[in-house]
Parts: sequence; structure tokens; C-alpha cells
Amino acid sequence: MNAGLLPYAPACALQRRLVEARKAGAIPDVLLFCEHPHVITLGRNGNRKNLRASDHLLSQMNVTFHESDRGGDITYHGPGQIVGYPILDLTEHRRDVRWYVQQLEETMIRASADFSVTTARVADHHGIWVGQSPTEEKLAALGVHLSRWVTSHGFAYNVATDLRYFDLIVPCGIAGKSATSLERVLDRAVRSEEVRPRLAAHFGELFERNMISVSLVQLEEKLQHHVQHALAPRPSEVLELRGSMA
Repeated sequence: MNAGLLPYAPACALQRRLVEARKAGAIPDVLLFCEHPHVITLGRNGNRKNLRASDHLLSQMNVTFHESDRGGDITYHGPGQIVGYPILDLTEHRRDVRWYVQQLEETMIRASADFSVTTARVADHHGIWVGQSPTEEKLAALGVHLSRWVTSHGFAYNVATDLRYFDLIVPCGIAGKSATSLERVLDRAVRSEEVRPRLAAHFGELFERNMISVSLVQLEEKLQHHVQHALAPRPSEVLELRGSMA
């Protein structure tokens, strides 16, 4: 299903519903993909000083601002950026936050390699980076939240993102570093539809799960009716929402 963009606040509300359903055993693991309208979010450990723009400028540029309960500092989300929100019960995987974050990074490293782009981790900074120190640029960011070992929030991978919006912030609170996109690295147009299946496939490989594609409507029906027998957790499956959403 491709129904457009999903604003940040409704995306958070949907995640909260999914987390509660996952805790209750009403649904299996879920990988929620979406794109957001222009928004800047501040993590629970973030510093508001890393927002460079005034409220007036944000309003002029049609950018909203939200505080978030995810980890990490400040970041930007917008069209052309794939946001992945895994709702996983780590008790069925591995109760290790560092391992989980590394798996998300590895998912994006492998997806980038599918486009012949070499990326790497940078010590003390989450996400994935391209180029060599000290001029490396950030291709994707991470910020997660856990509640009773059930995950939410996740990663943001820049495909065709308008990088000018990152000038409104100190990206991830790391001074002197800039963001990049897959389009910029490859110097050609890239559609999110080219990248999203690669992220899903590598996610399934790394978490050893079969990816089952569903629409937002189908998932909403399951949540509303709470059909426990229809979506009883199967350790080998992950529901993957198709496309971006509105």
C-alpha cells in the first residue's frame, strides 16, 4: 500500500498501539515503513540548543517540531527518507540493546552495498556513514526506544532527501558533520521503492525472520478486532507494512 506520507504524531500513536499489542501477544513482530512530512524531532537525551532555526523560520518552511521518547539527539525527517520502525519483542531474539542497534546498522550497511555504496560505523556515533574521517557524512541515523524489551522508533535512511533541511539543526548533535543521501552518493535519481525492499530483505536475514507484506488497512483491522488467533505470534515471521502511508 502506498498512500502518501504519515505525519510524525500519528506515526508515534500507531507505534504505541503496536507496542501494546505486541506486549499482549496479539501480533507478531512488525516492521513499519513510512515517510514523514518535514519534521524535526528531539530525542529524550537531546539538547534543544542543537536546533538552529527559530520557530518563525520553521513555520515559514512548513517544518514541525516534536519531542520524542526515542534515544539520540536531534534529527530531521522528510520526503525521500525511508523511516523504519521495528516493533520487535527482543525476548524472542536477544535481550541486548547494543546487539539490536548493530543489527539495524548492519541492515542499512548491506542495503547500501546492494547499490555498490560502501558504508561503515563510526566510533561513539550510531548510524551509518560514507567517506573517510574526518570528512565522513551520515547516510542514516538511529534512535530507538524499548519498553519491557519491545522496541519502537528505529532508523532513518536518506534516499532522495532534501539535505538543505539538515541545515536547520546540528544533525544528531554532532558538530562539524553533515548528512548525505543515496542520490548524492550515486549522483543519480533513486526512488524509495528501489531501496525499501532491500532494507526489508536484509532485516529479515539478520533477524532470521520471514517477511510477510501487509497493508496498513490490514494491520488496522487486526488491531481493531484484536484477532489473537489470526495473528498469534510466530517466531519466524515479521509483518512488513507495504509502501509509505498517510
